[in-house]
Amino acid sequence: MQVIEVTEFGDTSGMQVSERDVPDPGEGEVRIEVRAAGINFADIMQRRGHYQGGPQPTYVPGMEVAGVVDAVGEGVGRSEGDEVVGMVDGGGYAEYVTADASGLFDIPDGMSFEEAAGFPVQFLTAHNCLHEWGGLEEGEKVLIHAAAGGVGTAAVQIASEAGAETFGTASTQEKLDLASDLGLDHPINYTETDFADEVNDLTDGEGVDLVLDGIGSETTEESLDCLAHFGRMVSYGAASGEPGRPDTASLLFANQRVIGYHLGQAMYRAPGKVMSAVPPLTEMLSTGTLEVQVGETFALEDAVEAHEYIEDRQSSGKVLLVP
Repeated sequence: MQVIEVTEFGDTSGMQVSERDVPDPGEGEVRIEVRAAGINFADIMQRRGHYQGGPQPTYVPGMEVAGVVDAVGEGVGRSEGDEVVGMVDGGGYAEYVTADASGLFDIPDGMSFEEAAGFPVQFLTAHNCLHEWGGLEEGEKVLIHAAAGGVGTAAVQIASEAGAETFGTASTQEKLDLASDLGLDHPINYTETDFADEVNDLTDGEGVDLVLDGIGSETTEESLDCLAHFGRMVSYGAASGEPGRPDTASLLFANQRVIGYHLGQAMYRAPGKVMSAVPPLTEMLSTGTLEVQVGETFALEDAVEAHEYIEDRQSSGKVLLVP
């Protein structure tokens, strides 16, 4: 079968198309014929060697897939032909991958494989950061960075549906228009204005109640400048390549909280808390209340181009590989 391998850390020159044997499912596993694989920024950070606890070369990246079960291991209550979506422990950039059957769920009615592959990581992350970790309440103000990205487009919709007032950042008007179409109340182009100043102006100096920060670096520090007293920030990534370093003195005097969120570790240590988001998400996706925003799709062998497309900040919504 065709796979994409990362042979060394660094830029995309360390990625290549390779051939491997089709894997057999072990006990509790199924084998999935991959119809679409999601690309996450974590894949890029792993490839760069910046992802704590990430895989070592040579490896096949990819942590979320949608496809058809074509082989079943022992002790599995699934059947060949089931259309499933879920997260995998690497190996998703391939024509076939094995997965723990307990971490899969049926593709919601009316959803394509491409849409389904954009659901698990982004929508679970967004819902968890807003609700299970962030404690969002109706009427609160929330700032969502990278509002036109995979997590961002999910978070804008979920927060709007929850009755929040939404503020979001992006780098172009096109991206802001997409987020606005999804319910973003206050679009902010961070290349043209200081987002913290803009948020403070829009809130009469009060700031927002909740920040979703997947950027890190200076964005984390500046976000605290527009976080309300008793506000919360959920840090779920460091797309900038540098971690954020909040000033604890500021947190102390403003009674603020910075909350860490890592989907993989949360699934391992508190799976019930993570997966409690699945029923409401499935319901909203099935009824059309939420929509997966599929951006660009690339052939599996064009994974290098797909990574560069994301790194060049051209992407909006979910970027996918289709074997």
